[in-house]
Amino acid sequence: MKIFHNKTDLSSHLQSLRRSKATIGFVPTMGALHEGHLSLVNFGLSDNDFVVVSIFVNPTQFNNAEDLEKYPRTLDRDVKLLETVSDSKIFVYNPSVEDIYDNNITSESFTFDGLEHEMEGAFRPGHFDGVGTIVKRLLEIVKPNKAYFGQKDFQQLQIVKKMVELHKIPAEIIGCPIFRAADGLAMSSRNERLKPEYRVVAPFIYKTLKTAKTKFGTKSAKAVTEWVTKQFANQEFLELEYFLIADVKTLKPVKRKSTKKVYRAFIAVYADDIRLIDNIALN
Repeated sequence: MKIFHNKTDLSSHLQSLRRSKATIGFVPTMGALHEGHLSLVNFGLSDNDFVVVSIFVNPTQFNNAEDLEKYPRTLDRDVKLLETVSDSKIFVYNPSVEDIYDNNITSESFTFDGLEHEMEGAFRPGHFDGVGTIVKRLLEIVKPNKAYFGQKDFQQLQIVKKMVELHKIPAEIIGCPIFRAADGLAMSSRNERLKPEYRVVAPFIYKTLKTAKTKFGTKSAKAVTEWVTKQFANQEFLELEYFLIADVKTLKPVKRKSTKKVYRAFIAVYADDIRLIDNIALN
């Protein structure tokens, strides 16, 4: 498997492929790969001749220095996992911080038509400036035909789509279904850090979301939110940070249901010091 550590070599290789009319898919990751990432790579390979997988723990999207330090870095294992999918049609881009930021590790400032102020933006200030900075730079380096993002980070997906639109970046952004463990827990690199007693109860998050979806059919968003809050108040190992029901276009919390709008429920939960997010389509 070809592994590139600098953008010059990667760009040169991809340019030679484009000259032969090859199409390029792109899956940006922070490594610690799992089956969820592989599902994105498979979507990419089904649409394109080759797929670039970036593995880069981006410092500008962490507002918690300890979280950045603890984030797993497992390049050798990640490459072996990718080779189970293909060793000739996947290229890994594993740059240094200097290769991306040229010794200036700061975020650009973005506006995403207000999407950045909702949910994660309210709890993680500056996070989406970091996301926008790294995704924009990676898209400019890789120049893919299509880039693939999981719907687990639904707000991030919507923000990336808005950024590509506003900055006129010629790449199609594809949202892919959430990949779940057999017990329903949304796949995340952070799951590896869960202590056994927390991993056992973590599927309660998705179970609660599924029930909330059923209740939303007959109850108001306020009533469903109150019910979810009570469920977590009785859950010893999980601490609810937020649960809300939002319009998928604006990500603003719903005040009154409308049959003309599409809604999604979003949740963030702490299992010990590990923060887990999930969401579910409601209608």
